[in-house]
Amino acid sequence: MRRGIAATALVASLALAATACGGDDSGSDNSSGPVTITWWDTSNATNEAPTYQALVKQFEAANKGIKVKYVNVPFDQAQNKFDTAAGASGAPDVLRSEVGWTPAFAKKGYFLPLDGTEALKDQAAFKPNLIEQAKYEGKTYGVPIVTDTLALVYNKALFAKAGITEAPKSWDDLKTAAATIKAKTGVDGYWGSTQAYYAQSFLYGEGTDTVDADAKKITVNSAAAKKAYGTWLGLFDGKGLHKADTTADAYAHIQDAFVNGKVAAIVQGPWEITNFYKGSAFADKANLGIATVPAGSTGKAGAPTGGHNLSVYAGSDKAHQAASLKFLNFMTSASSQAAVAQKNSTLPTRDDAYTAAVKADPGIAGYQTVLSAAQPRPALPEYSSLWGPLDTELPKIAGGKESLDKGLSNAELAIAKLVPDFSK
Repeated sequence: MRRGIAATALVASLALAATACGGDDSGSDNSSGPVTITWWDTSNATNEAPTYQALVKQFEAANKGIKVKYVNVPFDQAQNKFDTAAGASGAPDVLRSEVGWTPAFAKKGYFLPLDGTEALKDQAAFKPNLIEQAKYEGKTYGVPIVTDTLALVYNKALFAKAGITEAPKSWDDLKTAAATIKAKTGVDGYWGSTQAYYAQSFLYGEGTDTVDADAKKITVNSAAAKKAYGTWLGLFDGKGLHKADTTADAYAHIQDAFVNGKVAAIVQGPWEITNFYKGSAFADKANLGIATVPAGSTGKAGAPTGGHNLSVYAGSDKAHQAASLKFLNFMTSASSQAAVAQKNSTLPTRDDAYTAAVKADPGIAGYQTVLSAAQPRPALPEYSSLWGPLDTELPKIAGGKESLDKGLSNAELAIAKLVPDFSK
């Protein structure tokens, strides 16, 4: 997933009418000819898509009766495009769905339940929390194809120069380490993000979340959440702690500083592995340190689980659905995921895809070690949208334009409109 980070897409916007979709395409296939399914892929058009296109060709070569119309749809447009297309019965047969979209589209009836189908023939091989995250009301609507989480990534050389031999285990440890790094190297030790997704780990560290989905209660303004966000806010002020960047280009500023050795540690996801290596600080890949995000006052450490599933459009006819299920099984197989990981530096969703060749990439090997601390999202269709109000309020809080209490109260009111049946 690229949580609020618009995926780079150097392709022209796609008109829905120009795509051969499941609902529109079913009548065009000759009964004696191949079935053509349409796949909307939301991966990065430049860096990731070629790997998936190569796998499509392999699938077609092994399945002569199926053709795949590959369409790369910009990630930041795909959710709305699919919602519109499915509502008009003209959606693609297969969608690469961000994990947060899966329950939302399942609730609308747009996705086909996959339990007991060929798509989930290897279900036992997948990480259980990722399968659980693909469920809605007890049924599975996606097969995990790639996963991710956040980690504390750090510059080993700068840590060593400061005499620090291991990654900080708590946020307090991180503050101490940042001050030491600044004193010994002149470089800031840590630069935090004001984006809500990146602040989520602070909530987990206090044993809370934006909402309690089971209790149907909004908890973003609870005592535990206030403590979590207070810790988050405290990491923008102090020796070796970079001040909050509330500009539109903050993500790029933080990333650039880290890869070029201008800050010793940040919190980041594996989608930036290839970009880490392009920076001067990590020309030697072994200099990249990867550790579980620091723990909060409860001693708990965790980060949100992201990634993508492959899902099948419920409006396609039986022939297209059968072909799509076979396609899902191929694309999420151990061999396919290993190929994608090696080419794209992304994390597989099944343990048997972490081959020796895959783990030869220190970035992938490092992120694999932190997956156990990844927290699956609740099967709440509105869950991902809850970060929107916080993305509005947190930069104001971090920039000193609004108090923590006021900002969280505003976020609580906005979230209440998204989940009106939840209590405060």
